[in-house]
Amino acid sequence: MIILETRNLKYTYPDETVACKDLNIEIKKGKKVAFVGQNGSGKSTLFLLMNGTLKPDEGEVHFHGIPFKYDSKSLREIRKSIGIVFQNSDDQIFAPTVYQDIAFGPANLGYSKERVDFCVKHSLEQVGLSHLQDKPPHHLSGGQKKRVALAGIMAMEPEIIILDEPLSNLDPIGADEIMDLLNEFNQFGTTIIISTHDVDLAYRWSDYVYIMSNSKLIGQGTPTEVFKEQELLKKAGLRQPTTLEIYYEIERRGLAYGKNSPKTVPELVNTFKSLDLMWVDVPPKVKEGDSLNLGVMYGDYATHSPYEAINAKVLHIHLDGRAIVELKRKGIKAGGVLLYDTNNYSLKEIRQILKEGEMVFVGAMGKKNKILAEKNGIHLDVTSGVIDKSILMALCGKRCLILAAGGMVDHALRRIREYVEKSGIELTMGIVNRKESCKWLEEADDGPEILEL
Repeated sequence: MIILETRNLKYTYPDETVACKDLNIEIKKGKKVAFVGQNGSGKSTLFLLMNGTLKPDEGEVHFHGIPFKYDSKSLREIRKSIGIVFQNSDDQIFAPTVYQDIAFGPANLGYSKERVDFCVKHSLEQVGLSHLQDKPPHHLSGGQKKRVALAGIMAMEPEIIILDEPLSNLDPIGADEIMDLLNEFNQFGTTIIISTHDVDLAYRWSDYVYIMSNSKLIGQGTPTEVFKEQELLKKAGLRQPTTLEIYYEIERRGLAYGKNSPKTVPELVNTFKSLDLMWVDVPPKVKEGDSLNLGVMYGDYATHSPYEAINAKVLHIHLDGRAIVELKRKGIKAGGVLLYDTNNYSLKEIRQILKEGEMVFVGAMGKKNKILAEKNGIHLDVTSGVIDKSILMALCGKRCLILAAGGMVDHALRRIREYVEKSGIELTMGIVNRKESCKWLEEADDGPEILEL
């Protein structure tokens, strides 16, 4: 379903600078869309046209198939449904306190005082800034200002969120927190549109990519389709994403296989050709023809491991006790990842899981969960790229715990399941307080409900 569309769009600034010309774009509902191009390619102007801030010289913008009207009442409805977060958060934040700034939008939409209060507090909690609600926004850091601006849009409950260079001027941890939030909103059906010149971000994150150059649209498609076109990228002044560049290099050297281009580090690792035969040390009672489970622990193959990692068939046993085994890719089983939904948080449960579940790697998604962990003395091994890093640790036989909430739980679960389906490697997945399947850990009488999926 097309939710937002432009037809033959053109816009020229008063100084006769042509910012957009002949733009025909279709945005599907619920998708993550990236507009990629160098600075000055027209991305920011396009976004101002897409939420009615600017009126095109030619062409139309359609929302749910209806052309934009530019009277004050119509624009109010458009901006309620299509929120925009500017590149410079200072252009968007103006109220005396964080609370008042976030409340401005819902209040102007005519929400009741009770509804405004609910929307503001819910948005503050989502972005992890509840403790700063009475602070002046101009006293905040760049990352905090970005989250305030995003919370102000979220509080109006839009169908589409547009972000102009959402990660500009953010440190890596802050950038990861913003992307966690965007993934969560998208999980609940919000259409997310971003502009960026970061090809790595666009490649790994988006469902669909538009390439812009010199105020025109010069390419579009899925990330895999767009970023394999070297000539197109050269024309736009862009490079290939790092992950894709590495993959093509190892493929040229005959070290990789697979038809799907990897987007993430776990997917890239999975493209390496596995060894068919290898030497291993085997126990005395093992015979030729037996099947072995080889544990992959900390990068070394071991015959004894608490986690089944790779199945192998013994082909030949040497006199010194070493054997040649054939590795079987299907049936590979590594460690596991447990997702803990902090919307039903209990410190007692967390500590029990860490202890009884032998969790050796802990991560938290989103600012709210990082604050929660810090306040309760929970050591975090990772706070950025949590899903990918947890998958990589699970491939080494480790059990991982991810603290997440709301849509982040579903997003993480989907990402892990997708990896399992594509790779054929069985990662144990668990989630707390969900009514599904069978258990991962034995429950204590007063323990948490931990379910294997």
